[in-house]
Amino acid sequence: MFFILICLIVLLGGIKGNAQDTDREIVIHPNGNSWVVNDWQKNRRMITRDGIRNWADQNDRIRTYFRLDQEEEIALRLHVESSVETSIIKVTVGEHTKNVELNSQMEYIDAGSFRIASAGYHFIELQGLDRSGEVFAEVNSIELRGLDENTEIVYVRDDFYWGQRGPSVHLTYETPENRDIEWFYNEITVPEGEDVVGSYFMANGFGEGYFGIQVNSEEERRILFSVWSPYDTQDPNEIPDEYKIVLNKKGEDVYTGEFGNEGSGGQSYWRYMWQAGQTYRFLLRAVPAGNNSTDYTAYFFAPELGEWKLIASFRRPFTQTYIRRPHSFLENFYPQTGYMSRKAYYSNQWVRDTSGEWHELTSARFTADATARKGSRMDYAGGVEDGLFYMKNCGFFDDFTEIDSYHDRPSSGEKPRIDLDELP
Repeated sequence: MFFILICLIVLLGGIKGNAQDTDREIVIHPNGNSWVVNDWQKNRRMITRDGIRNWADQNDRIRTYFRLDQEEEIALRLHVESSVETSIIKVTVGEHTKNVELNSQMEYIDAGSFRIASAGYHFIELQGLDRSGEVFAEVNSIELRGLDENTEIVYVRDDFYWGQRGPSVHLTYETPENRDIEWFYNEITVPEGEDVVGSYFMANGFGEGYFGIQVNSEEERRILFSVWSPYDTQDPNEIPDEYKIVLNKKGEDVYTGEFGNEGSGGQSYWRYMWQAGQTYRFLLRAVPAGNNSTDYTAYFFAPELGEWKLIASFRRPFTQTYIRRPHSFLENFYPQTGYMSRKAYYSNQWVRDTSGEWHELTSARFTADATARKGSRMDYAGGVEDGLFYMKNCGFFDDFTEIDSYHDRPSSGEKPRIDLDELP
């Protein structure tokens, strides 16, 4: 009798545990997790704070991404606006597809169960097949049920704007000790297909600014060099005159002005259609200029042009320093393209000290921003590949690099061949 009682307790406990697992509900908001993957320019209009809206094109494929740490069986449910008329949508998870009918009486749509056969990133894809009204559906959220209570799931829960942009990644180079660094040299190669709109491949970062190349649109690319003001504000109009970044000089056709919303300061850029697959060279100088200020000067070399071009030289007040914390980073500044992978190789890093000696930088620490550190997204990587430093982000790839890890590339021994006295 006692044995039977124990068995009943164990059985009932097991049933209760399974019920808890089945009742586990994960609510994923489209804002921060979903994109129209066939046309990124529609994302601003269709992926909104309220959810998926303005969905009327049969060609649109809307994907919602999440990451699991083990294989799973999930039950999928859509929370929709009940005002939508009759429609049929196709739901795809992995290799499995189901057609689901909607009508104006529905608020929650059970799309069925799907087997996810591996750990890593996956997506739920929605595509409209037929509709009687103006749109296929207005989806407020995507809900997953049935996950094991021990399964870890990664998706963007808050800070949706930054979640859509994806994780930013950085490489900070180790420099020789007890040396004042006057010059910082670096090279970037963006592989073909990785030059996604919204990408900023920053080559020469320093304690007070940044210098690199970006993709602003299908028709425009820039060489960007900026220096932060020592006055802490997001609005450049608030900077007192004595704290403003002063332009010393600039190159031909280079735009200069002010920037805000990420700190504030002086900005310069040159519109130049740099090409993927080509290696570009960057040179930065920082030198104290007297009167408690420092001059920062940026030069860019495109092999297509065959010569160094001055981008700009800025003077930063209340600053007496040489180059501090040389680093590179990769970021996406367009939330609409946050589902697309981008990658760059950063090669042949050197610094030159005030005595005129060049030092090769072969060790770097890989870090990532708050979006990565708090686990909102895990599509970030960096380190050494084919003897070169590299960084990669966005695209929902599975393998990621440990944050705060150190990486060493082999030495090239090829210090920059630059006549510094002949620079423009």
